[in-house]
Amino acid sequence: MKQILLICGMMVTAVAAAQETYDNAQLATTDLNGTARYVGMGGAMDALGADLSTISTNPAGIGLFRSSQVKASLGMMTQEGAGSFADADKTHMSFDQIGFVYSMRTGRSSFLNMAFNYHKSRDFNQILTAAGKLQNASQNQLTYAKAANGLFGVDDKGEVKVTNMYSVVDYLYWNAFIHTTDNQGNPEYGYNDASDYLFGRHNNGYIGVYDFNISGNINDRVYLGLTFGIHDVHYNSYTEYKERIVNATDNYIGDISLVDSRSVTGTGYDLKGGIIFRPVEEAPFRIGLSVATPTWFDLDASSHTQINNGTSVGAYDEGHKDEGFKFKVYTPWKVGLSLGTTVDNCLALGASYEFADYSGIDTRIITGDGYDGYTDSYYDETASDRAMNTHTKHTLRGVHTLKLGAEFKPDPSLAVRLGYNYVSPMYKTGGSRNVDVDSPYAYYATTTDYTNWKATNRITCGLGYTIDKFTLDVAYQYTTQNGTFYPFADYQYRSSDGESIHNTPTPDKVSNKRHHIMLTLGYTF
Repeated sequence: MKQILLICGMMVTAVAAAQETYDNAQLATTDLNGTARYVGMGGAMDALGADLSTISTNPAGIGLFRSSQVKASLGMMTQEGAGSFADADKTHMSFDQIGFVYSMRTGRSSFLNMAFNYHKSRDFNQILTAAGKLQNASQNQLTYAKAANGLFGVDDKGEVKVTNMYSVVDYLYWNAFIHTTDNQGNPEYGYNDASDYLFGRHNNGYIGVYDFNISGNINDRVYLGLTFGIHDVHYNSYTEYKERIVNATDNYIGDISLVDSRSVTGTGYDLKGGIIFRPVEEAPFRIGLSVATPTWFDLDASSHTQINNGTSVGAYDEGHKDEGFKFKVYTPWKVGLSLGTTVDNCLALGASYEFADYSGIDTRIITGDGYDGYTDSYYDETASDRAMNTHTKHTLRGVHTLKLGAEFKPDPSLAVRLGYNYVSPMYKTGGSRNVDVDSPYAYYATTTDYTNWKATNRITCGLGYTIDKFTLDVAYQYTTQNGTFYPFADYQYRSSDGESIHNTPTPDKVSNKRHHIMLTLGYTF
């Protein structure tokens, strides 16, 4: 039989971090960003080349430059239809790109080019709000269910034992809401249902990529390129989750809220290689092939997690947790195929396809560290987290990205551009947040929500104008993506009398729609 056991006017804090499948997916994906010309054509320039942004997608594109160039881009992004939450701004300015290419002739028809480019590969700014009904379910019941299924133990004082099978959220709920004592001082355990929930999160930050490239061509027919990239991660989020708690007779007795502030910082690096060739020497038609290694991320995470009680019942727990946390994530390989051609020097057409299997994201455990006296440096020893990687394989899938673009020049100094992107869903139908994954990363979980996002569609357009050696480009991008939000995972357990019980949350339909306006200034020398 359920007992009404909730905290009374209590506040608990913990510093920790969570890193699992849904968190890592955010680090592995990229936005469409770069120069305004590149964005205006939907990024479909991997075979056309001669744009600084191809340094990250097909490095051979830099080999098509015949003169040196420098470009810089600014943008403004706004989120459509976002709810108000925590005074977060729906609109923000963005420094999107800056770079140059230095071109040197090495033969009658051959060039050797060197380039550097910075671009923002991921913009984390987003407001996500959700709400729904709950019937015979609650977040604290999830913790109770995990204990009932033996996923973590309790000592003789009723305190949670440290294992890999419970999280910071479980620690707070168990010791605050579920565990208390009776009049004789004996431990008692129970949970309460909730009637409704409210959720809000604001993300901000970015991943900046610094790319260094060397490329060239052979007789203006075959183009080769190699890029080394350094990734700079800055991610922050603030989350509030609130439930309306009810008693055994379904009467409202107050609110419980879980508040979490989180940050992830660190670096990563990768290598990208590409080739572009013209199969018919006299024709402008080009075929491009590209490959990118995993991005090897080395990251630090921290969070501040707090539970606030607005009910008149419960236990009191003054405990708190302070944790430091480092982790590594290796993203999957990427391969690309692209086509491009020009018509009468006034029309350029491009198409690109890219594939990456995100079910192969490798979450890694740091098993030790050491010092190398020869190089005077410290290093980490790591191993794949098999349990978390298995969960990732069952949750994520391979993603297909299609980019189409066109540029029309009614006048040599004026260009009109259009583009379209389709990115297939990353999340499998029925994917859910880990509940019983035997991983140390699950222990550091400070939230329980997850969103299964569907396909991404992008529509782009742009204009370009050339005055002598100067170029001015503008672009507009509209991105839309829908998803299904869950406050916590559905989880089944058996009560003390053997009854099978589901703690099933009510999902909510959510969307992420963004408008992005860009301006790029360039100079050719």
